[in-house]
Amino acid sequence: MKEDFNELSEQIRAGKIEREDAFFLARNPSYLFCIADELRKEEKGDIVTYVVNRNINFTNICVGVCKFCAFREEEEKGYLLSIDVVLSKVQEAVNNEATEICIQGGLHPNLLVDNYCEIIEMIKSHFDVHIHAYSPMEIYHMARNSGMTEAEVLRELKKAGLDSIPGTAAEILDDSIREVICPRKIKTEQWVEIIKTAHRLGIPSTATIMYGHIESLEDRIDHIFKIREIQEETRGFTEFVLLKFMRKQNELGRMVNSRASFFEDAIVHALARVILHPYCTNIQASWVKLGVRDAQKMLYFGVNDLGGTLMEENISRLSGSQAGEYMSPEDFDRVIKDAGRISRRRSTLYELL
Repeated sequence: MKEDFNELSEQIRAGKIEREDAFFLARNPSYLFCIADELRKEEKGDIVTYVVNRNINFTNICVGVCKFCAFREEEEKGYLLSIDVVLSKVQEAVNNEATEICIQGGLHPNLLVDNYCEIIEMIKSHFDVHIHAYSPMEIYHMARNSGMTEAEVLRELKKAGLDSIPGTAAEILDDSIREVICPRKIKTEQWVEIIKTAHRLGIPSTATIMYGHIESLEDRIDHIFKIREIQEETRGFTEFVLLKFMRKQNELGRMVNSRASFFEDAIVHALARVILHPYCTNIQASWVKLGVRDAQKMLYFGVNDLGGTLMEENISRLSGSQAGEYMSPEDFDRVIKDAGRISRRRSTLYELL
């Protein structure tokens, strides 16, 4: 263990931090917070970014049994948006200067890859927007339904106009935890392989973690190191997004006795900055999960991005998020400037606009 702070700082800046170093930093939060903020400033200056986007949850019909989800419904109770409704939502978003459309939904038992491609093709035929759609779990699901491999599905989606994919469905990349919280979801190895395949095909993605439930600090650190290993190989992640577990109105919430504290939030965000340096330089706090005020405070713990305007957010809302479904560009500008930082809009791929 490198308990000499100067030596450890050199190792971190060289991108050679080890797991034992991460645990040491977690036990020494004042130093962790300092180095995380220094790295943020060295890599990004005082610019804090956000994207003008819209979420479209096109169906809540889902065959999954994830214990943290309050969104899914059985087929007879759920909805499936028509193409016309989807296009009307995109039109509204474009009218509000959106540059990204994020599309995710439940695992509908009857949809094939052609149905998912049709959504993309119809949007692309009418609008010049970046389509950020379909998690690794959705890709696995459509491959099973369609009798295809995940690589074949990704090629079809890219041909239809898919620009990038959300790296959700990661939760915690440990199969013993996944067996408890999402027993029918893809295993860690499958998530990793789908992400790597997307990257190899030229489809970038985000990376995520869902923390604050039954996992330990060790599990969080191991998860971030797995993301780092993928990024060292593929360079395909655009950002790392930290998602605090929403414990209301879901089965997992009834198993968890307490909510992660602000101090825990700060530690895991700062660890992400330090562990992923210099391979993934965009660390995003979720205003939906944390609340706007705490997301703003994460800007002092290594975070340089606050996500998107969303315009519509159903999954977190149904699990008890009180932050709302929309945050306007003007609100982003105010929150960022009030933190003493410079506010900038960005594209999905982090081009400053």
